[in-house]
Amino acid sequence: MARVLFYFDLTCPYAYLASTQIEALCERASAELVWRPMLLGGIFRALAAPQSPGEAMSPPKARMNFLDMHRWADHFGVPLVMPAAHPRRSVGAMRLLVAQPPEARARLAHALFGAYWITGEDIADSTVLLRLAAGAGVEPHAAERALSDPEVKQALRRDTDDALAHGVFGAPSFFVDPPGLLFWGQDRLGFLEKALAGWIPPGEGA
Repeated sequence: MARVLFYFDLTCPYAYLASTQIEALCERASAELVWRPMLLGGIFRALAAPQSPGEAMSPPKARMNFLDMHRWADHFGVPLVMPAAHPRRSVGAMRLLVAQPPEARARLAHALFGAYWITGEDIADSTVLLRLAAGAGVEPHAAERALSDPEVKQALRRDTDDALAHGVFGAPSFFVDPPGLLFWGQDRLGFLEKALAGWIPPGEGA
């Protein structure tokens, strides 16, 4: 069975959009889905890329980027509301995710994505985080510990380093193993599904 490593950060709108589709896609393809939280800021720092790519865009490109994410939301039939403050600090939320076992991680990721991209809640606020975690079935004391546990912090760093090792430079990214293919962006989900059916894109290994 193929595995799909889904690398994401909650503050990326395209990662949110991908999160609404990836489970059904993997189910159709009989592939194992592994949710891999990573710190997008850490990826950008490691690659010497701008910490806020939107600020480096020209006004026409920034407007098209804004329109594009909403067009994709409409295409997928899901809500998307740009938060009043964006990007918010996501490190605490990402630590909570890393600390969860697979099924709980997916459930919590959906709750956190919804809080950020639908209801506009401040996921940088620990009170908000703990409430959302409890609603997703995470034991309150365990959730509180995860926010400051050194082992959880290290696990998130390892997952971010793992993303870099797989060639990840942005979110969302999908690594298919086997055959060891990387796809980037919610607009490449069609390519991902083809790869899970056996397609090897031209140029691979070149």
